[in-house]
Amino acid sequence: MPRYKLTVEYDGRPFVGWQRQANGPSVQGVIERAILAFSGETVTIGGAGRTDSGVHALGQVAHADLEQDWPAETVMNALNFHCQPDPVAILACEKMHEGFDARFSAIRRHYRYRIVNRFPPLTHEKGLAWHVKKERLNAAAMHEAAQVFVGHIDFTTFRHSRCQAKSPWKTLERFEVWREGDVILAECSARSFLHNQVRSMVGTLKLVGEGRWTSSDVQKALDALDRKACGPVAPADGLYLTQVDYRSAEADRKSLEGYLASLESSQAAVSEEEDEASG
Repeated sequence: MPRYKLTVEYDGRPFVGWQRQANGPSVQGVIERAILAFSGETVTIGGAGRTDSGVHALGQVAHADLEQDWPAETVMNALNFHCQPDPVAILACEKMHEGFDARFSAIRRHYRYRIVNRFPPLTHEKGLAWHVKKERLNAAAMHEAAQVFVGHIDFTTFRHSRCQAKSPWKTLERFEVWREGDVILAECSARSFLHNQVRSMVGTLKLVGEGRWTSSDVQKALDALDRKACGPVAPADGLYLTQVDYRSAEADRKSLEGYLASLESSQAAVSEEEDEASG
């Protein structure tokens, strides 16, 4: 059964998020319906990141297992046809090696946040950026404060109160903030992120850009390990999953072999226990 890697772009505004849910349309649901329409197969696809309602993607990655061995280009073209008119596009499709998983093979995820810092209302970018009408934000100060978040850190303050991750510790590899005209861009990279982590950090950095907080205030909020110490959470409008990086095929193969070996070992242990019980 061939596994296909799909690179996906979408406008998150009409969706309840990436993950299929009962309370509204999802990106996952759109792609799975498209697969059914062209192949007749009912499948569950896996995604690299479960983006929230209103969050966009320029480089989300998913994998899909199909019974028939279709050419990758055929899969891409068919999905793009059947995803219409929803704002979802398959940018690339390729057959993958054994052991590849869109979520678990990922070694790095990249997010970008867009702030439009001007007084006039947004027209073309409404819902695609955070509109901040106040005085000119200090992007240099925001960048300096963003470095507080870089490293292996307990992000308890900067995760959703209902975040389901077992540990609040994450390793942020980079966090850069700069201005391009009226637009402020914030980009960060890590192997994985907590629920609402990026939006929580950006909302806090906005306070720095306004001159209301300093880098020291951000550090104090981080050290507090208290969600109440976090600044306002930035809206979903400006957040984009831009890219996902993956380990090598060899690393995937070794991981799969290790998993199968542990599975075989656990099954053997269960058999021994059953033999002992029957004896």
